Amino acid sequence: MLGVGEKPKILVVDDEPQITRVLKTTLSSHGYAIRTASDGDDALQVMKSWTPDLVMTDLRMPNMNGIELCRYLRAKSGIPIIVLSVRNEERAKVEALDAGADDYVTKPFSVDELLARVRAALRRVSTSQQPESDVIEVGHFRIDTRAHRVEIKGREMRLTPKEFDILTYLARHPERVVTHRALLAAVWGDTRTEQPEYLRVFIGHLRKKLEPDDTSPSYITTEPWVGYRFNPEGE
Repeated sequence: MLGVGEKPKILVVDDEPQITRVLKTTLSSHGYAIRTASDGDDALQVMKSWTPDLVMTDLRMPNMNGIELCRYLRAKSGIPIIVLSVRNEERAKVEALDAGADDYVTKPFSVDELLARVRAALRRVSTSQQPESDVIEVGHFRIDTRAHRVEIKGREMRLTPKEFDILTYLARHPERVVTHRALLAAVWGDTRTEQPEYLRVFIGHLRKKLEPDDTSPSYITTEPWVGYRFNPEGE
């Protein structure tokens, strides 16, 4: 938990010195305390004496890579993890998210996107420390899980039980990437994690009910080959 006036601490893990320099300069200028590491092993050494509020890690590094680091950190704590990836690493992104990463930013990235992902990740960790409630109020949505009622901007929306379960799970993880596997396991159980066609059908139905223009969805957006992202205030 951050103290009053304390800067959020971010550990940047990447084996490319140019990337770590740019990220350190950018994030420091926006009020974050930054330390860097060259790979997962180096990151764990840094964390022995310095506890970050967020870890930002590349995937492909020597020694302990980003996916291994995600697994190790998630086994120990709930610290938010943002993965840095290149565009052709869809399979690696999924593996990292399934290993416990919260989100990813694709290289090359814009500063605005990077900062938005950092803010969202830090906001989620503060929210997750609160007890889980029967009522979820986020953005334009109010979801009463006990009464199975959904309101968007005060307007009640009728959903099927599975549509309701999908939306509830997404609403409990706003602004982060939820993989197909994680969503399938949460709604249908572990036996359905390799059947994403279930999701395509139900997400399609859900979008038609939530979105005024389902040809350009804003509340539930697709992360190609990876999963979905819930944007509670639209895009």
